[in-house]
Amino acid sequence: MKKQMITALAGSMLLAAGLAITACADPVTVKYANFNSSGGNEATLEAMYEAFHEEYPDITVDIETIAYDDYFTTMQTRIAGGTGPDCFEMNIENFGAYASKGILAPIENLETDAVNETALAAFAYDGVQYAVPENFSTVILVYNKDLFDQAGLDYPTSEWTREDVDAAAQAIRALGDDIFGIYQPVTYNEFYKVAAQYGGNLLNEDRTEFTINSEANVTALQSMADRVQKTNVQPTEEQMGGMGDWDLFESGRLGMIPTGTWCFNTFTDACDFAWDICVEPGQTQKATHFFANAMVINKDADDAVKEAAQTWITWLASSPKAAQIRLDAGWDLPALKDMDALSSYLEITPPDNRTAVFESLDSLVLPPVINDYSQMSDIITKYVGMAARGELTAQEALDQAQGECETAITLG
Repeated sequence: MKKQMITALAGSMLLAAGLAITACADPVTVKYANFNSSGGNEATLEAMYEAFHEEYPDITVDIETIAYDDYFTTMQTRIAGGTGPDCFEMNIENFGAYASKGILAPIENLETDAVNETALAAFAYDGVQYAVPENFSTVILVYNKDLFDQAGLDYPTSEWTREDVDAAAQAIRALGDDIFGIYQPVTYNEFYKVAAQYGGNLLNEDRTEFTINSEANVTALQSMADRVQKTNVQPTEEQMGGMGDWDLFESGRLGMIPTGTWCFNTFTDACDFAWDICVEPGQTQKATHFFANAMVINKDADDAVKEAAQTWITWLASSPKAAQIRLDAGWDLPALKDMDALSSYLEITPPDNRTAVFESLDSLVLPPVINDYSQMSDIITKYVGMAARGELTAQEALDQAQGECETAITLG
């Protein structure tokens, strides 16, 4: 059952020292492209625009929604051809490449007191702010309370380590041949996070050298591969049989899954068992994903359009009306600094422990931003996947990933 999240947000809570928004004197049309509303929130974004247009009737926004799988290919083609939108949505993973190539216009006269500091910092490049953070999500550990009860286990807490997770996963795996303890895909995104949980990183501090095959990283990958190949608390690809990880959890046959807060509505509707969340356990330290999207301005847009575009994207990021519409739709969390403004979010159940969402903000890890980010992530995903399938040892996989990245990618 989905509840309305916030029925009113006081402007003083969100914009007491908010983002600067400049009204435009002459009518202007802004072309805006996005991916995040595709697949269910197109009407939500349209409602935001209607509220915006009431406040700024001289600014018309032509909204284009593109499916995520096609979005960045489409943007690259259009921008290269000089037909890119005036402003558009951007994710963390691709931000560095766009900022470094001079595609984006700096965001000027931006006051930052209203915005989540981590989200804001994620979208600066060489000390220049090139984007306005739009929303954020974190990753938490979701667990099946019924399976924990059947296994006679205490529920996970914020004090757990990965070793605690492994012990619980083995106890749950023992409940049946088709029951598994945990599912954490062995991919680039999960690997750089688990590496951070063991104190590792993919690059040295000044980002001039790869450190993919460091001792901490090898230990991290070994722990991920062992869950599949050694203890089998995590199913192999064959055991999954084409089923997705969320499907497995919803079927009641999976004890734990680290996943994003965007699962809440789906799991509420699909799961007929009790479930809850906690802060994702680490090892030598905690580390969890921080996902954020932002909005950027095309440097080739006309000056008047740039001004109107900044008015539009800062309104989306900071307006009380925009926040209310977003939260009422159960979409994602606006990237606001004032967590008290989102207090009503904590009242919705399940999960009962929604405070874990905000506790996770204390242990965020961002992906290393380099120009050839996609190439690096593809290379690492290839080799960590081979380790998960038992085709290479963790050491061999990361040695080969290190070598291929050094050959293919120039840092600095």
